[in-house]
Amino acid sequence: MEKVKIGFVGVGGMGQVAHLRNYVTHSGCEVVAIAELREDVRTRVAARYGIPKTYTRFEEMLENEKLDGIVASQPFMRHGVLLTALFQAKTPVLSEKPLAASIQVGERILAAAQATGVSYYVGYHKRSDPAVMYAKKEIEELRESGELGRLKYVRIVSPVGDWIQGGFDGLISGPRAEGLEMDPPAPDMDAATYAAYSTFVNVYIHQINLMRHLLGEDYAMKYAERNGLMLAVESASGIPGVIEIAPYTTTLAWQEEAMVCFEKGYVRIAIPAPLVVNRCGEVSIYKDPGNGATPQEIRPQMPWVHAFKQQAINFCNAIQGEKTPLCGPEDALKDLKVSLDYTLMKGK
Repeated sequence: MEKVKIGFVGVGGMGQVAHLRNYVTHSGCEVVAIAELREDVRTRVAARYGIPKTYTRFEEMLENEKLDGIVASQPFMRHGVLLTALFQAKTPVLSEKPLAASIQVGERILAAAQATGVSYYVGYHKRSDPAVMYAKKEIEELRESGELGRLKYVRIVSPVGDWIQGGFDGLISGPRAEGLEMDPPAPDMDAATYAAYSTFVNVYIHQINLMRHLLGEDYAMKYAERNGLMLAVESASGIPGVIEIAPYTTTLAWQEEAMVCFEKGYVRIAIPAPLVVNRCGEVSIYKDPGNGATPQEIRPQMPWVHAFKQQAINFCNAIQGEKTPLCGPEDALKDLKVSLDYTLMKGK
């Protein structure tokens, strides 16, 4: 098959380390152009990664290049301004999470994607971790077979730790771009609530999305601990779940995990630091069927591929029509709404 031709809109910190270097090293695609306002960063990044075409503004890139996909790693506070313009090219787009900094802007983005018919994906990279992909398939099969009984409970723990783990080594940096147009703040929140909400969706919306992904169904907020340590949810079919938010802090480690519990066992996922390279998560499956059978723990060997690299592969596959675990804007909008419920509930 021909290589997928990718164009980048912005090559800042996350644009480089989480995205660009994973696309230029993927044999299934070719990064043909970048658009970056900062001349020094644009020139140096293109030289390092061998990118043939560079543009100051994305409008120029879209006018002059025939692209199969666009990666737009930009501040989420300007997604409404940027994405609605990018959708006009009707070329598949991948942006960072969250969908937006407010539900109102998120709804406008979703409407624009639907109106243009563009394939748009929100970059929840944990969905693309090979360990999460493996566990998700296993959970679905266990629910269908009933081998371990019914699904009873989902728990996600995300302590504060070193999320970078060397991931920014070699970053080509420069001063921030000035004068960027931003989306308006949420009209239905005061300044303090909006600040709390923006902070939460910037960091913990990953876990909000992962909870729905592992449950395989929508859920509603039921409890928010007032100090921000945990929240409790209930799925559409009545399955409870808990997200523990920074219950403790580590200085060097990253100890995030998800546990999906059945009546007779569980699927556990150890999730690595977001920017760690060449290492995905780990899966353990515990089965104790009873009736004299010997309990067993299965630890499958995962490939040496990290989540952001697999996300790049998944985006290219999605462009070519394959089914992937990438998140669409409809699901991402639900995350914004659940996060608002949490923010308001926690504030009471």
